[in-house]
Amino acid sequence: MAAEGFWNNQEKAQTTVGELKGLRSIVVPLKESIAAADDLDGLIEIMAEDSSVGAEIDAEIARLEKQVAELELKALLNGPHDNAGALLSVHARDGGVDANDWAAMLLSMYISWAEKNDFTVELMDRQDNEEAGITQATIAVRGPMAYGYLKGEEGIHRLVRISPFNADGKRQTSFAAVDVAPELSDSVEVEIDENDVREDTYRASGAGGQHVNKTDSAVRLTHLPTGVVAACQSERSQHKNRATAWKMLRARIARIEEERIEDEQATKYQNKVRQKGFGSQIRNYFLHPDQRVKDARTGHLQGSFQGVMDGDIQGFLDAFLVWRMAESTAE
Repeated sequence: MAAEGFWNNQEKAQTTVGELKGLRSIVVPLKESIAAADDLDGLIEIMAEDSSVGAEIDAEIARLEKQVAELELKALLNGPHDNAGALLSVHARDGGVDANDWAAMLLSMYISWAEKNDFTVELMDRQDNEEAGITQATIAVRGPMAYGYLKGEEGIHRLVRISPFNADGKRQTSFAAVDVAPELSDSVEVEIDENDVREDTYRASGAGGQHVNKTDSAVRLTHLPTGVVAACQSERSQHKNRATAWKMLRARIARIEEERIEDEQATKYQNKVRQKGFGSQIRNYFLHPDQRVKDARTGHLQGSFQGVMDGDIQGFLDAFLVWRMAESTAE
């Protein structure tokens, strides 16, 4: 990083900085744990002569156990792209306007989690629903192990609540789909035949200024063999949006290949479902009759619905990592 010209290529430089942050997030607490363990040995020797340090030893053991448990979880983030940034998309599914509102709530939840954990977030694409919420949106979440943590969020998320859009106050079940792909650098090769890709341009919606809304600056790419779609409208320039959309498309095609390899190796995601609707959800969110959020795969439960919406989802992410390891070991 100190070399002359390192910052001339910003994208390459940022990739290197991201790799450094990922390594530091493991090496630094590991060194601290080893040093603390050595100090603990010294305290135990002192206790033979001074029993008053017993409480201090108990507190230090508890702290070390927590730190080691966190390191063990990070050790599970060993996939080929786990240290990459994440391209996370939320799509409204069954449930009408409630589903559009639910999709917007999920988007906000992930942004809150990212900000709480010092990740950076960039809005890549957003399509608002006329009445409320969104039809779909894509964000880039960048930081150490962002993709490794978030890839377990892929699937259907189900919300049960009293609908704020129903005058009769009836209970409504809504669905939203979350897709997650690694944000790959240009150095990672992903073969895509340009003849297999259809490009559409359209006027951007939402924030971005009057210029964005008056020109066909937004770009949507469709990979015809797989049906994978990547869209970007975050820039004023159609050229820049096209470049970003191609990057997103490469990431999603790479994710498909990663899934194929995973399935061949160990069927890591035994219950991974692609259906869009009732019965296929990975997580259930309840606001009625009681407030709770429960993961259908891991069984992890949190009693504060609002806490989860405010970004308190780390428990779900950690539980998925442990569950995935257990599933692969069982195979």
